[in-house]
Amino acid sequence: MVLRRKQEMGAGGSCICPKCDTRIAHQNGVPCQEERCPDCGAKMLREGSYHHQLFQEKQARKQQSDPDTSEK
Repeated sequence: MVLRRKQEMGAGGSCICPKCDTRIAHQNGVPCQEERCPDCGAKMLREGSYHHQLFQEKQARKQQSDPDTSEK
């Protein structure tokens, strides 16, 4: 089994709120999931991370199954 290291994302980038799409700059040494959204308090996701990709796929499936739902 191959272990993925947390440091693979590198410095820089953004943390994104999955609830309200607020973006904040990523702080080195602080995982985005430990950050809280300054607007709504939800846990943040690192842009481009595995968890962010899963969230985007889930949102795409949700929109396909319910075409009346509009994006905020």
